[in-house]
Amino acid sequence: MGRSVTAVNDLADELVGLWFTADPVLRSFFGLPGDHDRLADLSAAAEAQIRAAYVGLASRAEALEGLSPGDAVTRDVVVGQARVAVDLIDGRALEFAVSDGFSAPALQIFLFLSDLKLGDEQKAAGYLARLAAIPSYLDTVADRQRAGCADGLVPPAFLVDAGIAYIERYLAAPHSDPLRLDAVGAGESYADERDRLLADVVRPAYAKYRDFLAAELKPHGQPEDKPGMCWLPGGDEKYAGLIRAHTTTDRTAQDLHDTGVGIIARLAGEYRELGERTFGTTDLGEIFDRLRTDPELRWTSGEELLDSARETIARAEAAAPQWFSRIPDQSCVVTSVPEAEAPGGTLAYYNPPALDGSRGGTYFANTYQAEERSRHLSEAVAFHEAVPGHHFQLCVAQGLTELPLARRIGEFTAYAEGWGLYAERLADEMGLYSDGIARFGLLTQDSMRAGRLVVDTGLHALGWSRQRAVDYLVENTPMAKVEIDAEIDRYIACPGQALAYMVGRLEIERNRAKAEQALGDRFDIKAFHDLVLGGGALPLSVLDTVVSDWVTGLA
Repeated sequence: MGRSVTAVNDLADELVGLWFTADPVLRSFFGLPGDHDRLADLSAAAEAQIRAAYVGLASRAEALEGLSPGDAVTRDVVVGQARVAVDLIDGRALEFAVSDGFSAPALQIFLFLSDLKLGDEQKAAGYLARLAAIPSYLDTVADRQRAGCADGLVPPAFLVDAGIAYIERYLAAPHSDPLRLDAVGAGESYADERDRLLADVVRPAYAKYRDFLAAELKPHGQPEDKPGMCWLPGGDEKYAGLIRAHTTTDRTAQDLHDTGVGIIARLAGEYRELGERTFGTTDLGEIFDRLRTDPELRWTSGEELLDSARETIARAEAAAPQWFSRIPDQSCVVTSVPEAEAPGGTLAYYNPPALDGSRGGTYFANTYQAEERSRHLSEAVAFHEAVPGHHFQLCVAQGLTELPLARRIGEFTAYAEGWGLYAERLADEMGLYSDGIARFGLLTQDSMRAGRLVVDTGLHALGWSRQRAVDYLVENTPMAKVEIDAEIDRYIACPGQALAYMVGRLEIERNRAKAEQALGDRFDIKAFHDLVLGGGALPLSVLDTVVSDWVTGLA
């Protein structure tokens, strides 16, 4: 192995070390060996040190020359990840990220800690230490948000209310505490200490943080007619950085906004064509109203929703070998979104497996108010989150043991979510949608993701009110009102992230079309999918280079 090859792999390992320094829980979440007893240090001083380390890492990686194509991709991944990290830090979202979603740092504990597997005494002891550290963690979050407030960086008051409501739901249900984890072979002493910490340390700490939100932050919160970043000091520049971080492109807010408007217009034709075949009408208003209000298109229970997801995923797994050579060894587990999270939670999400096999890949579907949720969305969402979407993408990446760990577990939002959205359309090519109603889910998901380009930029760059954003999705998508409200609040709470889906899909589709045109009859869809998934997560510019080199090699 040459010096430059060793250097690029060392830098990739250094990148992983920075990830775990910034958030030590990630090591445990991925099932990797090492310490399992610390939470992230979110102080401004620690963040400044991490930022400087990312800047230095990117500079050293950029200086590497004479690399093979594969090692050049690793170098570009390291540079891209470091730049994303710097843009996210410079966005200062931590200081105004308050909501009932997991973009709020105070609630990320529930996402990551609740899914850990405590398989030995060391991990059990470490988990108790983490519970004991939660008060300090929340105090640091409050300190950062207090400082942000002094600088004019404050969340909308209605999102502060949502964050307070989440904490109050958590405090009101100690019997179903998601942090009440069992530990293998730990004995009664572990369980007693865990319960004591939850009762005497963790829940009082969350009550204290709730009081901070109510007394100190909410009175300064932004109103509903000014919820976006453009209303905050330096908001335009910060939002531009978040667009770069989440899309790995230099596209402007206005360009993305206009792209979304154009896609929404084109989708209207698909709705009318499918509406005529399925409902006997081409009137968009009638089609949307039918999808929103027809009781036959609602679930009768949360269990029915989950059963449908399981059947859909099984159908996709059976068809996958015709479209992929790389097939994950494990099936996707399906379960419901946790109770405390569900009321303000998104439709569904996926958590990847742990590398040590202690946790399988899991698809979480939101069964809250299932009777108000749209049946037609279920299949498209399952294809996105599970198979052939994130479950395939993330499991394949984890299995790429010939690559540095940074490329196996790293994530670029536009690549990951672009693949998920691409998977929804691919499922249609695969013949996986069960009927016309299910295909309306495909169109709904498309119009939601195109709508995200419009409303995210509308809110954060063009000064839209929350109601204007809600009205846009009501007018241009058939999403249920309960889903639209949750989606809009998510975009406000996590600026820029929602842009990644359609931007990423358009790039994957563009690269596929480029390869199909260049290769003609020699184009192999399985080989293309294996190429896109076979290098781990990539910045979109790097994906373009990888596909171009592949095409050149075959031409």
